[in-house]
Amino acid sequence: MTRDPIIDDVRAIRETIAREHDYDIAAIFQMLVQAERESQREHASPVPPKVDPVAAAAQLSVAADNRRRSP
Repeated sequence: MTRDPIIDDVRAIRETIAREHDYDIAAIFQMLVQAERESQREHASPVPPKVDPVAAAAQLSVAADNRRRSP
């Protein structure tokens, strides 16, 4: 398989960031949040999906029934 140099670069950067933060996901997340705050770029937040409460309750009920029936 041919190696993609861009993918290799992304993986190297990811490894460097992880190593700098002792592979602590919370520390990495805080670094990213801080970088976002300091950025002058516009940021977009995803819109939460609309949930039909009746359909959600029905799905939970079916899932509970299935768990009770399984051995």
